[in-house]
Amino acid sequence: MDITIRASFLAHDDPEASLAFYRDVLGFEVRGDVGRDSRRWITVGPAGQADTSVVLQPVADDLGLLLVTPDLDSAFEWLQSRAEVIQEPIEQPYGVRDCAFLDPAGNLIRVQELRRDVRVDIVFEAVETGGHITMSKATSGDRQAADSHDLIRVHGARENNLKDVSIEIPKRRLTVFTGVSGSGKSSLVFDTIAAESQRLINETYSAFVQGFMPTLARPEVDVLDGLTTAITVDQQRLGGDPRSTVGTVTDTNAMLRILFSRLGTPHIGSPKAFSFNTASISGAGAVTMERGGQTVKERRSFSIVGGMCPRCEGRGTVNDIDLTQLYDDSKSLNEGALTIPGYKAGGWGYRLYSESGFYDPDKPIRKYTKRELQDFLYREPTRMKIAGINMTYEGLVPRIQKSMLAKDRESMQPHIREFVDRAITFMVCPDCEGTRLNEGARSSKIKGISIADACAMQISDLAEWVRALDEPSVGPLLTALGETLDSFVEIGLGYLSLDRPSGTLSGGEAQRTKMIRHLGSSLTDVTYVFDEPTIGLHPHDIQRMNNLLLRLRDKGNTVLVVEHKPETIAIADHVVDLGPGAGTAGGSVCFEGTVEGLRTSDTVTGRHFDDRAGLKDTVRKATGALEIRGASTHNLQDVDVDIPLGVLTVITGVAGSGKSSLVHGSIPVTEGVVSVDQGAIRGSRRSNPATYTGLLEPIRKAFAKVNGVKPALFSANSEGACPTCNGAGVVYMDLAMMAGVATTCEECEGKRFQASVLEYHLGGRDISEVLAMPVTEAEEFFGAGEAATPAAHRILQRLSDVGLGYLTLGQPLTTLSGGERQRLKLATHMGDKGGVYVLDEPTTGLHLADVEQLLGLLDRLVDSGKSVIVVEHHQAVMAHADWIIDLGPGAGHDGGRIVFEGTPAELVATGATVTAEHLAGYVGA
Repeated sequence: MDITIRASFLAHDDPEASLAFYRDVLGFEVRGDVGRDSRRWITVGPAGQADTSVVLQPVADDLGLLLVTPDLDSAFEWLQSRAEVIQEPIEQPYGVRDCAFLDPAGNLIRVQELRRDVRVDIVFEAVETGGHITMSKATSGDRQAADSHDLIRVHGARENNLKDVSIEIPKRRLTVFTGVSGSGKSSLVFDTIAAESQRLINETYSAFVQGFMPTLARPEVDVLDGLTTAITVDQQRLGGDPRSTVGTVTDTNAMLRILFSRLGTPHIGSPKAFSFNTASISGAGAVTMERGGQTVKERRSFSIVGGMCPRCEGRGTVNDIDLTQLYDDSKSLNEGALTIPGYKAGGWGYRLYSESGFYDPDKPIRKYTKRELQDFLYREPTRMKIAGINMTYEGLVPRIQKSMLAKDRESMQPHIREFVDRAITFMVCPDCEGTRLNEGARSSKIKGISIADACAMQISDLAEWVRALDEPSVGPLLTALGETLDSFVEIGLGYLSLDRPSGTLSGGEAQRTKMIRHLGSSLTDVTYVFDEPTIGLHPHDIQRMNNLLLRLRDKGNTVLVVEHKPETIAIADHVVDLGPGAGTAGGSVCFEGTVEGLRTSDTVTGRHFDDRAGLKDTVRKATGALEIRGASTHNLQDVDVDIPLGVLTVITGVAGSGKSSLVHGSIPVTEGVVSVDQGAIRGSRRSNPATYTGLLEPIRKAFAKVNGVKPALFSANSEGACPTCNGAGVVYMDLAMMAGVATTCEECEGKRFQASVLEYHLGGRDISEVLAMPVTEAEEFFGAGEAATPAAHRILQRLSDVGLGYLTLGQPLTTLSGGERQRLKLATHMGDKGGVYVLDEPTTGLHLADVEQLLGLLDRLVDSGKSVIVVEHHQAVMAHADWIIDLGPGAGHDGGRIVFEGTPAELVATGATVTAEHLAGYVGA
């Protein structure tokens, strides 16, 4: 059988140059063109050997070699005779990516897809070795069927905005997915590939177990083949429980507790004795039991020694509630005395107190007796019926403590956080001094160090302390603990401490913390899925992250990365670029291939891949200064600095150097200062850009004014909601342990509103048609004519300014990408009144093309008289700054100092800091 063997051992930007290599160096002659697979192929071959032909595919990213011969052995000998020539250094050598052959019908078949009835005797492989190309013979006559599963195949993916996407992803390779924000990267990688893998794993459990697990629907895709177990490492912030720390989420605390229970002196008990989540409890009493036909009574007692501080209950802080912020004591409950968010007159939370019967709801609270005030504020939980419904009554203070103070402050909704800041005073627990542990746990020490001291150490220092312990009795424990701590240092988090609350970690820190448990894993053939792992990383730290991704790949795993940073895209074995635009303008595969092919492709990513923002010729002059004196938050070392006003100031430095501590801990958040942090946008599927930005409010009022009705009719969450789907637009059918089914509501046809509401129009459009408009169309609609609404138009202009003109007003927030959410939040805060804008890493989730638009937005803010202070790692933003403040020189206690102040040009000229080196390399200085 005549077959074709392919060895992709040469790729070149210029097909003509490649042809010249075959013709001039290998002595081939060009024999003509052949059309195959809708591409132009060129047939060449060695002079005088008509039975041996080479077919070249002249495309920029893959100029391969195919060998056509009836005599494989003689062909191999011929190629071996050319080995000396082939092994000469070639300018752009690339390793073999795949092998293929032509079947008798002339179809190009990959080796991975071989049918059992086709036998391949020989595969020529090309291997890159130190800049040379070598060729070897690999027989595949004994190839097993199991060896053919080398691809993850996706056919017909339609999740979110994907448009019938079909791709093949190589296994055990590093594949990077690129494209503008909102182009469909996460929809393909997370919502399709990773989601289906998780769903299939869940289905292996019994129906009983599945009943306790989240139910996952099958993604919108025709075929998903070749999946392996997927482990996702996303940007979601870690749990906001106040007892959750870096040590608890990585299980490092668990190992430390065992260590101190074995070696600590004095010995105080089991590992529970060192846990701030376990309280010390004891009890005693008589137990009656039947024994030998007789009833016997025995006295029994038990005790659990825990490490929880009894004063703060393991939180490290105590609070004092200002009662005047909970209620107006001059009013009665029926007059609306409660001033707590969510306690609205007529609501169940309010009726619980006004109808409890423990006091007169018409009496002003200041006139309550001691007993009535005690019942109102501090009564123990009591079962009762309110309006025929069983409810549990408890005093107002413990209810507030459980419902609001049990959450981490950073994870609260803004209006709840504002109330808590106003009503509750937090301070370090005076009993445990913030360590969360009781006196017993703090008294047990190893070489003078208690577990509280160990958790407060910088992790890099703690790793050194653990290595210095020489105790053979706990050798395996010390080895495992040391490896985990070394992983922290290796991943660039050595500046953290184990007692750091997990809710205070940035998105990038949280993602890297989740990676800790995977670095030492012995699992192979796993698919790791990462969502922008370089977020929050200084260019100095990105190389370290790249090495970790390559390490996971080299262990035999498939690594899928959604990424925007060119430094990480550059290490990919395979690149998939989605687009061409965002939202409905995206969802298609624009490019698939190598990094070099991406550079030369005419995609948005390819065109911007080598973009470099140059240093500005002239910088703006400061109009004033924001003075910071003696800043010592976290690792700051008594920092004095003047931040210029009226210009674009960038604060940079390696991760953990103290940038956020300086900005958020030292710049007073007063009236006139608008702070936009990295906090995630929270919202249900009912939330959308119109509700989040406050745009819906002026729209509702405009509809109500024109039609002479109530504004509440034009809210899908209020009186105007469709009664069948309650304004959701879809009806959800719960199928227990099987995936629930969502079907479009037949009553409103997915429009979310009652039919009577849709009869009211503004400018010829009903409310559902307005919410279906893209931002750009709505901006024009509300800008002039009958529907002109200045308040709505201003918000829409801000959404356009941040590059979200393609979003529809009613698109659920749950479908937005990370970059879209970041820009939506920025657009919302741009409406806040203030002269100073503080932005924390605004380039998070932004494509290379989107960064240009962000720079234009920052310029417009400064030119309008604002002062903009940006904490940022992106070199384009640094180069565009008027003034740079660089912190360092290292992280943790090795940082916290100002190492440079001046213009970007001066920073590049000095070259004295890590930031200076990378910025100089970026601008080509």
